[in-house]
Amino acid sequence: MSHFTSEDEALLQSMLRQLLQSVKEKITGAPSAECAEEILLHLEETDENFHNYEFVKYLRQYIKNTVGPVIEEETEKCTSAQSQGEISGYETLVQHLTKKARESKEYREMMHALKNVMMVVVESLINKFEEDRMHDKELASKAKKERHSGYYTDNCSDSDSSFNQSYAFMSQEQLQLLTQKLDPSQPKEVRQEALQTLCLAPASDILNSESWPSLSKHLTISLADPDATFSEKILRFYAKTFSSSPFNMTKEVYTSLARHLELYFLSEENSLHISAGLDVSNSDVNRLLKKVRLLNEYQKEAPSSWIRHPEKYMEEVVESTLSLLSLKHKPNHPASPDFLSPMHFLALLDIKAVWFKKWTHAYYSRRVVFRLLERKYKSLINAAVQQCLDYFEFCKAAVNKNSKVGDFSQQHCSDTQDFSYTGPELQYIYFVHSLCLLGRLLIYKEGQNLFPVQLKNKKATVSITDVLVLFVQLIYYSPSYPRTALPAHTENYSPESLVMEILQVFCDQTGCAAECLYTDTVIDALLHPVQSLLNGTEVYINCLETTLLDVADILARIAGSEDGLSLLLYGENEKNAKDSPTAAHVLVQFTKKLLHDDISLLSGSEFMPVVKGAFIFVCRQMYRTCEGLQMLIPYGLHESIAEAWRKTSLLSERVPTPVTDADSTSSISQESKTSLLWEETLLDALLNFSTTPKGLFLLHSTDAMNDCVNFMFNSLSKKIQTNEYEDFGNRIIVTQMATTPMAAVALQNSGFVKALVTELWALLECGKDDLRITQPKSTPVDPIDQSCQKSFLFLVNLLTYPAVFELLSKRDIPNKPMYSFREVPTDVIDIIDRLIILNSEAKIHSLFNYEQSHIFGLRLLNVLCCELNTLLLLETQYKVSQVLLAAQEENVTETLEGPGVFIIDGLSVERNHVLVRINLIGGPQERILPLRELDKDSGLYPWPMFSSLPVPKCYLAEIPRKAESRQDKDLDKLLKLLRSPDKPTGWAEVCRKQFCKVMKTRPDSISGPILAELIEKFVSHLSESKTDCYFSTGSYKAMVADVKKENLSSVQQLGVEMTVRYGKYLNLLKEDAENGLCFVLKNCEEFLKQQQRTVVSSLCCLQEHYAGYDWFASSVFLIMSGDRERTLMFLQQFSSLLASAFLWLPRLHLSMHLPVTTVEYGIHPVYFCSAHHVEMLLKAELPLVCSAFHMSGFTPSQICLQWITQCFWNYMDWSEICHYIAICIFLGPDYQIYICISLFRHLQQDILKHTEARDLQVFLKEEALHGFRVSDYLDYMESLEELYRPMLLKDMKNIRTQNT
Repeated sequence: MSHFTSEDEALLQSMLRQLLQSVKEKITGAPSAECAEEILLHLEETDENFHNYEFVKYLRQYIKNTVGPVIEEETEKCTSAQSQGEISGYETLVQHLTKKARESKEYREMMHALKNVMMVVVESLINKFEEDRMHDKELASKAKKERHSGYYTDNCSDSDSSFNQSYAFMSQEQLQLLTQKLDPSQPKEVRQEALQTLCLAPASDILNSESWPSLSKHLTISLADPDATFSEKILRFYAKTFSSSPFNMTKEVYTSLARHLELYFLSEENSLHISAGLDVSNSDVNRLLKKVRLLNEYQKEAPSSWIRHPEKYMEEVVESTLSLLSLKHKPNHPASPDFLSPMHFLALLDIKAVWFKKWTHAYYSRRVVFRLLERKYKSLINAAVQQCLDYFEFCKAAVNKNSKVGDFSQQHCSDTQDFSYTGPELQYIYFVHSLCLLGRLLIYKEGQNLFPVQLKNKKATVSITDVLVLFVQLIYYSPSYPRTALPAHTENYSPESLVMEILQVFCDQTGCAAECLYTDTVIDALLHPVQSLLNGTEVYINCLETTLLDVADILARIAGSEDGLSLLLYGENEKNAKDSPTAAHVLVQFTKKLLHDDISLLSGSEFMPVVKGAFIFVCRQMYRTCEGLQMLIPYGLHESIAEAWRKTSLLSERVPTPVTDADSTSSISQESKTSLLWEETLLDALLNFSTTPKGLFLLHSTDAMNDCVNFMFNSLSKKIQTNEYEDFGNRIIVTQMATTPMAAVALQNSGFVKALVTELWALLECGKDDLRITQPKSTPVDPIDQSCQKSFLFLVNLLTYPAVFELLSKRDIPNKPMYSFREVPTDVIDIIDRLIILNSEAKIHSLFNYEQSHIFGLRLLNVLCCELNTLLLLETQYKVSQVLLAAQEENVTETLEGPGVFIIDGLSVERNHVLVRINLIGGPQERILPLRELDKDSGLYPWPMFSSLPVPKCYLAEIPRKAESRQDKDLDKLLKLLRSPDKPTGWAEVCRKQFCKVMKTRPDSISGPILAELIEKFVSHLSESKTDCYFSTGSYKAMVADVKKENLSSVQQLGVEMTVRYGKYLNLLKEDAENGLCFVLKNCEEFLKQQQRTVVSSLCCLQEHYAGYDWFASSVFLIMSGDRERTLMFLQQFSSLLASAFLWLPRLHLSMHLPVTTVEYGIHPVYFCSAHHVEMLLKAELPLVCSAFHMSGFTPSQICLQWITQCFWNYMDWSEICHYIAICIFLGPDYQIYICISLFRHLQQDILKHTEARDLQVFLKEEALHGFRVSDYLDYMESLEELYRPMLLKDMKNIRTQNT
């Protein structure tokens, strides 16, 4: 296609002429040829129809056919070159392809051919233009000779412009004379001559003259002149004025035109009626439409300039418009009901009421428009509402009669031109305009204040809710089409699509627009077709599938907001929620019926999978939240989705192999695509259950965990970019999954962990290959470079103790003699080997960025060791302390005189911090962690370093001497109650109240022996009460007393050492305490083994022993001051209470008291019950904190599980740990949840600050809970108890039977 034929030239000439005609108005308005050229150059940016011009389409196709093969060939070459590493890093693929394409022979030939043919085409167009211009000159010569001799004319145009205009500069006297000549009483010839002169004069001169008021009146009257040429010239003058004059001048012309139209529609000569239709080809109608179109064009342009002028000018324009549009014939006029009003004409030209949208967009004009509507022109709103009601009644009547509603929305869209509109079509166009106007009006508070409205034929007023219900009803009563039935380029004016646009805007708004949508009445209207299908009643709906998809779309948007979700779950008034099922119940029931193919009207529909997916998505918006899931659990929706997925999965496996026949191949291919898409929809729905702890627990029961994780990983791998909201959602899912062993293993098996580690290594050691190296990479200033921060946080989220135990248990680090530079880690064990335990020269030399990478590893180790069970595992398996101490010892200067000094560098400082953290136990006021920075004053590192244990004493704070306890009446009363042998009815409640009283007044008194006695007596009494006992426990006799430390596992041995060291520091234990604690732990293990079941599982945590250390038993041992018999007796009695399930985690390891499935999942009730409710209460009580967690991609459940598992060791001081245990025993296990909420309330400001700094999870895991006292928040916890206890205790008591 390098050469053009004569036919091509003729075609190009025709298409170029069409393009120039289309942009004629834009070019003629340009003051010079340069401006006109600039307009053409930027036409793609300013003209929305640019790509629809035939000339543009032709050029695009021509370029594609000529240069396309070159680009494809180069792309293939680049792809192969990239794989071999031949392409320079300085060029991106796009730049390379562009350069090669422009240098190609085909491109040069194409440009040459295009230039030649366009020169011929343009030359022929210019010649034709010159011929037309000469002809026009001859016709105009007579008019020039007859002009008034006093006028001076001047051709003010650029020499090379083809848009020459002549201007006549006139004096005030001449303008006054001209005004007289334009008086309607003057002869026609005189007026025509004067008008000709007027059109040549500058508009600014005329509008600024003293004669303008009189001239304006004459022009207004003359617009009604029967001579079409005469009125046409006035319109041209008006159009020129609009385009070339400022707003304060043009508003005079606009109001003049509006006044003329107002007079015309009120005059007797207006004989237009709706019933007669409208013939646009009629010259009178055509002239009228031109006037209205000019008015409408100005309406759409004026808002861009009127803010720069006084408000009174804008008010004049608005008032003249509303005055015109609110015109009606008098009631006694015979044509009144059939009156073809100005609004009909405006609707014809601006069917979607774009003018009103622009006028109400800015508050400056919106305020004026709504004020005038309220005071003087409310009839406009009434008429719009009436129009919508009339159309709805028409549709409803037709649907109820089972007759097809006439659909006008698709008419006038065919290729055959029709220049007439019938009466019903005119009414439909007016209805669409009214619908769009009302949709815009109701977005704003001022617009809502115009309601309710009173209609003439209705006794009751019409409220905003009534209008919204009307909109919703239009969705299913008005004609609509399946989504695939309409051409993509056709603008759809069906009521269904227009109402959807309006309601979608409402859903996306906040404040008053959303509030008026969130009512039970509107939701009931939306659910009407759903409720009808559920009840099996007859449904009178056009295109049921489309209606259901629309309803699902709106409901999903509503469920996506906090207020909307609350409305769907609890109704508008939560108190009445019990009277009838709320929307959430209806939706989940309907979705289940859809999944079971139990809706007869939809059976066999090709859109059935799409409808199912849409309603699953609505439910998903609900069950992604804790409160939504809580309500949907009884319906077992996860089971229905899983069942549908299993069926689909089986069907997709049975899809036959394609044969050679083309038709069958395409049909099978389409069927398999549909099946695959539906399968992915179901997996995505199941995956989203894992955004909450209990939802993840339910996902385990579907046996779809591995498939869901594989789907998530594949989806993330395919997406080069994800939006920020999706990214947060994915991180939350991964964080939740990492807290459960089975899901953590699934993440490992899917390749997710490998991809994460590989990406980290690329960032840390190699850098990104696809970055252009325009300058050397800067040396990182932060310990963890910004490029690695995201990967670091992902690892922190992932490596919880359940995940670490599954991924690392009984696995040795490689410790290879040599590591290649190209050897990339693929697993967590490799990260530990290559970045943390650098115990050989081979490992150090294998790193390009040794210091930066090792600091990254030490920072990661520091966060991991905050979880005490992880610390014990790493220490026992990899001897982390020894490795770090050895490294510190090597980092000492060599001297002849004696021992050297430690070299202070980034690594030694990091190692020092980690060594103190992992070798000392203590709360915020007990343990002193060294800072990672130099002293600001001296510039020195003030903290002593060490290369052998024990840790220097300066890192432990001195325990303050306990003040002598004063006599306390409340405490004495409590002790008396507990020591009394008589236990009357209500004794426990009296004790609880007295305990609260002491905790609020003198919390420090509840410690040491007094605390031990309090909990011992109280638990002893509860264990004897059948009503308070939750678990049945058999009798157990203690083993032989001489249990040695060697009888325990290595993890337990290290745990015992740490506990005893902490106990001695607190002055609670004596020298021989180790054997006593070993005795307690071993006997507890044997005692609990009697209540365990045998489970066959590949999970490491479900083997014989509990995966971790018993921090609760150790805490009780310290409370009992190392008395082993007393400790064991207490634990045996405590094990029968419900509180033991949530405070003492080993209590339920492989327990027969839990369902088999719950045990097999390896998920503890603290996670799917306590932590789940912490997340639920957090959203209600501390919404800012909840949002902060979501923004961080971290979950409250993960940190709460860590706190609770280790009994807040290292996070609270010992006194506060004692109060935590005492409160949960005395006041109930639900106080565990309230304490967590209180903690988040205490940390709120810190959480918000660290969310902004993007290190929230690191802060929460590393930092102790400074300044938190349990007793300070007791009042707050009691207020939470009043609100939530019934629900929480009910859920906690269901753990024995909870299978779903």
